[in-house]
Amino acid sequence: MSAKPEVKKVVLAYSGGLDTSVIVTWLKENYHCEVVAFTANVGQSDSFEGLEEKAKASGASNLHVRDLTHELLTQYAFPTLRAGAVYERKYLLGTSFARPVTAAHQVEVARLEGADAVSHGCTGKGNDQVRFELTYQALAPDLTVIAPWREWDITGREDALEYAYKHNIPVSQGKNNMYSRDENIWHISHEGGELEDPWIQPSEDMFVNSNHPLDAPDKPEDIVIGFEEGYPVSINGEALGPVELVKALNKIGGEHGIGRIDLVENRLVGMKSHGVYEQPGATILSTAHKELEAIVLDRETLHYKDVIAQKYAEQVYNGLWYTPLREAMDAFVNVTQKPMQGEVRMKLYKGNCIVTGRRSPYSLYSEAFATFEEDAVYDQADAKGFINLFALPLKVQALAKQKQGNSQDD
Repeated sequence: MSAKPEVKKVVLAYSGGLDTSVIVTWLKENYHCEVVAFTANVGQSDSFEGLEEKAKASGASNLHVRDLTHELLTQYAFPTLRAGAVYERKYLLGTSFARPVTAAHQVEVARLEGADAVSHGCTGKGNDQVRFELTYQALAPDLTVIAPWREWDITGREDALEYAYKHNIPVSQGKNNMYSRDENIWHISHEGGELEDPWIQPSEDMFVNSNHPLDAPDKPEDIVIGFEEGYPVSINGEALGPVELVKALNKIGGEHGIGRIDLVENRLVGMKSHGVYEQPGATILSTAHKELEAIVLDRETLHYKDVIAQKYAEQVYNGLWYTPLREAMDAFVNVTQKPMQGEVRMKLYKGNCIVTGRRSPYSLYSEAFATFEEDAVYDQADAKGFINLFALPLKVQALAKQKQGNSQDD
């Protein structure tokens, strides 16, 4: 193994959980450097009370806490929503874009502190190490990156707990709580423990942000989501800010069992992983946004946007937020979202998000054109010529086959 680089001060992405608490002490012990902790508030339910004392008890000289919830939604989640990006058919990318915003502010703190290194608590098997480090490279390539999980002898949570007990590091995670969770205002993910077997049904007590659909209210609830330029701005006609709006939808959706997904996904590093996600508000918004696009965008733009959406999802999932390609795709998305004004009505019932209406002043839907009744704007006889031209390649191919068949018979 190559010699460790010399660093004087490192800023650690710190959650206060088991891994990062251990890392503070490990960094001081192995790099003999000052450790500054940085915590991003991205809307998780954690209490930040006592976090500074906990960080310092582990050996940190200081703790910076920044509330990034509004920025996470307006600069990362909503652009991803407007792009229509969904990774592998289900995942609305909550963790994926929370890492770049966290890493970007971690770099800012490193500059303020005069640090020469940054560190994170991501394992060497996951996607998050890539998301953090690509952001470091894009914004501060001069900083040394320390990834303890790729260096130390600790191989799992049992080892980490033993290290914590040995060094008197204050941790709250017990040996019987082995889920790996990531939470922000957009979603909460669950991995590890029993979920490592994709055949085992997750325990109901694992869920924290949603009712089981069978336990959801027996009475459905109707809601109307309003959009302006593709951004969600209201619920049932009441204008709300981004944070208030998503919090309200998380509560409403969670009560009705909306947004639970069980996913075996392909990680960037090459392996499959099994996770369970709770994303009630995000699911409601994604469903509504797609329905609004269905009546506003023309056919060719809508179909091409679906192509962009998949590529956008891959970029976000793979940690490639700060790239020219993502910025270029945003330029395309922004053009498509200019007319995206209107409302979508939905019925929430036992895990189902059922669209019951949509309207927009920019709607391209025309009842006069679509009606099955007699109309003056569409001559059905015109369809004959259209079909003949549209089918011409098929006709030419069929005639060629017939000719070849006849020549073989001869």
